[in-house]
Amino acid sequence: MRNEDTVFLGGGGPEQSDPQRLLLRLGNRHGLIAGATGTGKTITMQIMAEGFSRAGVPVFLTDVKGDVGGMAQPGTPRDAFSRRAATIGLDDIGFAACPVIFWDLFGQQGHPVRATVADMGPLLLSRVMDLTEAQEGVINIAFRISDENGWPILDLKDLRAILAFMAENRAELSARYGNVTTASVGAIQRRLLVLENQGAAMFMGEPALRIDDLMRQTPDGRGYVSILHAERLMNTPRLYATFLLWLLSELFEQLPEVGDPPKPKLVFFFDEAHLLFNGAPRALVEKIERVARLIRSKGVGVYFVTQNPDDVPDTVLAQLGNRVQHALRAFTARDQQALRRAAQTYRANPRFDTEAAIRDVGVGEAVTSLLDDRGAPGMVERTLIRPPASAMGPIAPPVRAQVLAASPVAGVYDTAIDRDSAHEMLARRAEEAAQAADTPAASAQDGPLGTEEFNRARRYQPPARASGARQIGGRQTGGRAARSDSPVDAFAKSFARQLGTQSGRALTRGVLGTLFRGR
Repeated sequence: MRNEDTVFLGGGGPEQSDPQRLLLRLGNRHGLIAGATGTGKTITMQIMAEGFSRAGVPVFLTDVKGDVGGMAQPGTPRDAFSRRAATIGLDDIGFAACPVIFWDLFGQQGHPVRATVADMGPLLLSRVMDLTEAQEGVINIAFRISDENGWPILDLKDLRAILAFMAENRAELSARYGNVTTASVGAIQRRLLVLENQGAAMFMGEPALRIDDLMRQTPDGRGYVSILHAERLMNTPRLYATFLLWLLSELFEQLPEVGDPPKPKLVFFFDEAHLLFNGAPRALVEKIERVARLIRSKGVGVYFVTQNPDDVPDTVLAQLGNRVQHALRAFTARDQQALRRAAQTYRANPRFDTEAAIRDVGVGEAVTSLLDDRGAPGMVERTLIRPPASAMGPIAPPVRAQVLAASPVAGVYDTAIDRDSAHEMLARRAEEAAQAADTPAASAQDGPLGTEEFNRARRYQPPARASGARQIGGRQTGGRAARSDSPVDAFAKSFARQLGTQSGRALTRGVLGTLFRGR
């Protein structure tokens, strides 16, 4: 087997294991990098990303501590690196920078990353806001109204506008779609405010991220490493997990089926993976499992990076064939049980005890099990991880600025776009209703509208009706309205007819849409 067809991870170790090489053609079979804090998970992720990039495979990874940006610079020779290279039989470390594109949901440490609210869809939006079942139902109704009436929901203010419209017309909408209560709408509006305060308003909008920009190659055939700066994003872990899950679903929907290609089309590293599953309902975990199982056929490899294999549900863990297990500490009875369970997931090696090896490996050392030529799990080995070729640690701000300026997507996403959408469309409708209420014809027919009735007209609400009518000066007051419709009544009826006859132009949104309709 040629070295060009593999990613070299390391070798040697106390048991003198064979060189550990990840087969590129099996790189889309997913993987796991696990271990306690400080045992070397981030460096292992960096080494694997370097290897895939050299082989022409684009990589997407997250930088949760700000210490991966150094990949944009070549590494510095060290005595410890030279000794490790000699031990594992690595002739040349090959210090070199990786081609890097920096991204940042907040647009501060990288190019802005955006997705429209419609792309996120009701399922993930409900997940990120931690809505109840009833509140999630209201969000689904909001998206249905948007589809049927052609009111695009692109950003948070569009969603707020439709929710306000629903609150003012809840009686008509409840009869058609199910119960819409002011309490549910108010709770969602408050959650949206919290989400906006966390910075989600910068993420939800346009121009939306194009998947093709994550799958770029340099002219010499190396794959770009897209690094998402996530230090600030980690303060809102639910938004972080939701964004990455949205990205996976977009990849699944947009990429064609390729089966088992000679090398992956893209490799995706999901750092702090436990955040995806913490508090997730069973239905969402099942959807994540389906993503992991089916996205392989799109040529995408997903590698979960977390502290303990127990952080990943068994149904998802069973899909991860390439594993690098750094040390697990067994200080408590619970830790000992987790260590025992982790050891049982590996194919035993008669030369050493797997459980003891996972407990005893040092920093920069791991227990590895990679898929063999047949696609079967390889025998577990103790492995000294190779030194990285790019620089370890954070990148200096001036160097980051230079990388951003030279980026192939410089200027593409830097300026936000605010298109005509639900917020603007509903604002125009309110203005038209207000103008209609002020026309002389309306005054002649129904008399001057009072302040309260005028405000109702602006909100598309028909005037209230009361009993006990009496005639004063030839016009009806204080009682049931005249049989002829006022402009506001006519608008309400027109809107109801519109809801009944619109054909429902459903938007094609990412958010696990076609993926979860069943296969």
